[in-house]
Amino acid sequence: MKRSLWIVLAAATLVAGSQAILLDSAVANTPDKIGVEAKDLSFKDIRSLNRSLSDLGEAKAYALVFLNTDCPIAQRYLPRLEEMNKKYAAAGVQFVAVYNSQSEMPRDIAAHGLDAGLTFPLVWDEGQKCTQALGVERVPTAVLLDGATKKVVYLGRIDDQYRPGGVQPNIGRSDLTEAIDEVLAGKPVSVATTPVDGCKVTAWQTPKFDHKVTYHEHVEAILQKACQNCHHEGTAAPFGLVSFEEAQDHGEMLAEVVRDGRMPPWYAHKEHGSFQNDPSLSREERELIEAWVLTGMEKGDPSKAPAPLEFEKTEWRIGEPDLVLTMAKPQKVQAEGFIPYRYVFLQPPFEDDTYVESIEILPHNRAVVHHCNAFYVDPVSKKAGTNTFITGYVPGGVPFTMPPGMAQKMPKGAVIGLQVHLVTTGKEEEVKISIGFKYAKGIVNKTTHFILLDPRDIKIPPGDAFYKMEQSRKVPKDATLLGLFTHMHLRGRDMTFLAHYPDGKKETLLQIPNYNFEWQIGYVCPPEKKIPAGTELQAIAHFDNSKFNPYNPDPNYTVPYGDQSYDEMFNGFIFYVHDEDQLNLKIDPKTGHVAKDELSAK
Repeated sequence: MKRSLWIVLAAATLVAGSQAILLDSAVANTPDKIGVEAKDLSFKDIRSLNRSLSDLGEAKAYALVFLNTDCPIAQRYLPRLEEMNKKYAAAGVQFVAVYNSQSEMPRDIAAHGLDAGLTFPLVWDEGQKCTQALGVERVPTAVLLDGATKKVVYLGRIDDQYRPGGVQPNIGRSDLTEAIDEVLAGKPVSVATTPVDGCKVTAWQTPKFDHKVTYHEHVEAILQKACQNCHHEGTAAPFGLVSFEEAQDHGEMLAEVVRDGRMPPWYAHKEHGSFQNDPSLSREERELIEAWVLTGMEKGDPSKAPAPLEFEKTEWRIGEPDLVLTMAKPQKVQAEGFIPYRYVFLQPPFEDDTYVESIEILPHNRAVVHHCNAFYVDPVSKKAGTNTFITGYVPGGVPFTMPPGMAQKMPKGAVIGLQVHLVTTGKEEEVKISIGFKYAKGIVNKTTHFILLDPRDIKIPPGDAFYKMEQSRKVPKDATLLGLFTHMHLRGRDMTFLAHYPDGKKETLLQIPNYNFEWQIGYVCPPEKKIPAGTELQAIAHFDNSKFNPYNPDPNYTVPYGDQSYDEMFNGFIFYVHDEDQLNLKIDPKTGHVAKDELSAK
């Protein structure tokens, strides 16, 4: 019996050992890539924009480190890479993290870099063009380019400490550091290639299915679920995706934007929280669209198509409002150039306390409105600001809508104001903007509250790619979260909302790892998301004032707080209701006021 057990154990050890050799053995990089010129390398950044090596600016050396989000050896090296970046940045060495896994999108890459505290550029090697051009077979592999010639001078491991199945107590040779030091000293790299331990790179695969992918049978349902709500006639979208012909006309672009996660627009990372308005596609759905495009965009059998969606006949997504306030005169928009924020106040004021269940901002020329925020002027203080914020409009966002029994209170005498960000279209335009309100119905027990995390001591140094700010406040009473909303400007990089509970536990409520000024989306919490009294709600944000930020107006500018988009803001909105509230207000559905019989009874 003992002998049999020994034989089994020995056999298992041999099998496991052979697998370890197959999966994790170091492979010596062939020297044929040394001296290759790599100036034409291209990739995508965390905002899914096409970028190139030249976008990084001039450097004495470029250290490209190939990574993914799950290789254990690559993860161990992340702190060391950040240490090296801090050490060599002032000497003119540009570090870049190059992610090359097909299972990851720019949003995943941004979240991975944020969690690791990487302050240097993160890029996505879509299609593994850089990986193939440089002969990278494993992660983490470092490729060092001479800054002047853009030629490969080193290709190999970072150092020899972390190996499959074990760790050396000390580093034997710091290969990448040695190579950088030699380049900076004007010397040839003495050891130009080294073996790399790590995870084998899986080649990028063309999506394939064991059935023919057609529009009516596979793609149309996906577009109905995630795209057509915005992409139909009368919306802000530049084209429709309701018919086969519309989808076919935009097929190549459709495949690209769903592949890299640009569409449908969504910036919350999947590992933290769930939200009612999440339109994200699964990997299979993205690959079905891509396979449909690659195989010729066949129409398929119309009899197998899903029933077409019925869109509201009104231009209001909340349905016909009970009250509409509109700009008295249109705003003129010049043909080109920059337009500072404009502020417009709408009349008349609310004649009594008014309870509303839905609010929607409606631009009558959506092409020129980047976003619009609504607030009210407090009738007592005669002041307005972020503390009187109501709701916002951004293409792709959702209108403010309350669950039954809850409402937003508009105080008697309040005047609605709009902060409008207009953009040019290449021709002179004009626009009017309306805001519509639907009155609450039945009994209102709770009204909305919000915490605004709004630190204003902003002073972002020139070139700082990872400027950190944070603020927190405690919830005074037991509360139910309704939603979260972030507003920053062109240098906003990410924002994370955390809950520090009274029992010492911590939860990430929302992480937006690749914030995009063009898509300031509100994140609607699921019902019954409870926050106990005494919970500290915290928002942490980073700003990118570097030259690699493609939207940065001026990387040499020390950025202050300011309303205009060339300055910066940090707004973390947390909307909630108090659980203890039982207002029991009977609302007149014709006016939104407390019913007269209710007032007389009180």
